[in-house]
Amino acid sequence: MPDVAIDRAATQVDVIVGAFEDGTLQEVEGTTITVVIPAADRAAWLDAYDPSSASSPAAATGRIIARAVLDELRRVTGAQDG
Repeated sequence: MPDVAIDRAATQVDVIVGAFEDGTLQEVEGTTITVVIPAADRAAWLDAYDPSSASSPAAATGRIIARAVLDELRRVTGAQDG
């Protein structure tokens, strides 16, 4: 399975300008989390993703990134289990 890392030093909770799908820009209070894809894993991530398939990537593959991001969000917000 490919791997990811989170740049914890770059995580910020701040007011940022967000670009939305429709092209509009809006200031939003949000959390910026930098996901780092190791160079050695780039090809594996791209091979695991088919943008023309709604079920791609496989749940287990996508969960790797999701859990890394959510773990960092819990860390910066101080969220507890339960």
